Amino acid sequence: MQRSPQQQRAQEGEQRTAWQQHQARGESEDRTWQERGGYDGDRVPTVYYGRHYGRNHLFRVYSQPFMEIGGYPSFQYGGYWFSLVDPVPVVWGNEWYQNDDVYVVYANSGYYLRDRSYPSRPEIAISVTF
Repeated sequence: MQRSPQQQRAQEGEQRTAWQQHQARGESEDRTWQERGGYDGDRVPTVYYGRHYGRNHLFRVYSQPFMEIGGYPSFQYGGYWFSLVDPVPVVWGNEWYQNDDVYVVYANSGYYLRDRSYPSRPEIAISVTF
């Protein structure tokens, strides 16, 4: 579905506000899924994951469908919705969602969003929604 220029601007403003409100206030607000007690959300089938996710499948969050799910900024990529569970790391900057290449990984018993500019840490714990 093609959006009008007005609809496009409205969505851009909505995204900008949501991502910036979800920015971390300090250096270490992120936690692993193990620290949270384990991941208990939906899971992407292994074969499908290998074809659509991982460090070889880069994208920019800004260009993906966006909505807030349960108060968390969420984006759709590769056929699934992903919701941020952690605040966005301070080091990623205010406009990471528009400028940075990111990818989804399954590691340490949960899903994470990683920024190619910061490949190992910090990362954002995310949950998958079908």
